[in-house]
Amino acid sequence: MVGVSLKLRLSDERALGPGKIRLLELIAETGSISSAGRAMKMSYRRAWSLVDELNHTFRKPVVLCRPGGAAGGGAALTEFGSEVVQHYRAIEGRIATSSRAHLAALERALPAKANRRSREVAPS
Repeated sequence: MVGVSLKLRLSDERALGPGKIRLLELIAETGSISSAGRAMKMSYRRAWSLVDELNHTFRKPVVLCRPGGAAGGGAALTEFGSEVVQHYRAIEGRIATSSRAHLAALERALPAKANRRSREVAPS
């Protein structure tokens, strides 16, 4: 299926794309950076690095972290973090909707799945 993958360039060095948005969504669902990272098959260090980058990209933090210990730790999206996710998903949805006819035309131009598989295994 032909689809849209959106990457927003926020500055020369910073971008917001499907991976970071999914990480934020999983943090909201699990209440944990480590659980969200595991769900995406990434290390805690990588997940934490992305969260730290996002928290320093905007004027306000997107994720608040509670230190671990006896009371337990965790993480949660801030209200602003939830808004970032909502804005991203809204832009993505509008692009997909307004591009539907073009995406369908590209889909029709692709070979049938069976034909694609047979070409992949055909000897050179």
